[in-house]
Amino acid sequence: MRIAVCPGSFDPVTIGHLDVIRRAARMFDKVIVVVMFNYHKKTSAFTPEERVELIKRVTGDIPGVEVDCYYGLLADYAREKDAVAIVKGLRAVSDFEAEFQQALANKKLNSEVETVFLTASAENMYLSSSVVKQICGFGGDISEFVPAEIRDDIVKRLRKDVNI
Repeated sequence: MRIAVCPGSFDPVTIGHLDVIRRAARMFDKVIVVVMFNYHKKTSAFTPEERVELIKRVTGDIPGVEVDCYYGLLADYAREKDAVAIVKGLRAVSDFEAEFQQALANKKLNSEVETVFLTASAENMYLSSSVVKQICGFGGDISEFVPAEIRDDIVKRLRKDVNI
């Protein structure tokens, strides 16, 4: 069985994330979407457990996808899960530099795993969790940016001044 790990903070999960997950699921027998702790991000809109639940809700119809949470090194997690690949989405050249550096470090820590980069679909190249949080926080419509199944949960958390 060819297992891939698709890591991220997913705070919150967007349609761009979901697109990468769906595409990865067509390439591998099993894809484990893993919510990772990012020590560069000091605050989060959702707890890791909430993010896992949101991702489960939007990936339930994708065969071979599991969702997990991990506080540790991605290379170690991939080893524990017998993963052959780490799948990362790239939106722009600026993403590539940091992701390439991480891929090299992961390869050094776990020589059995390869990093696979999937480019964002053209319609999602600008999209990030940060963009969603900013638009929603200022009262903008995020319907085009997040899966419909979790839109209301995101709005309730991020839009302090609006009742749904």
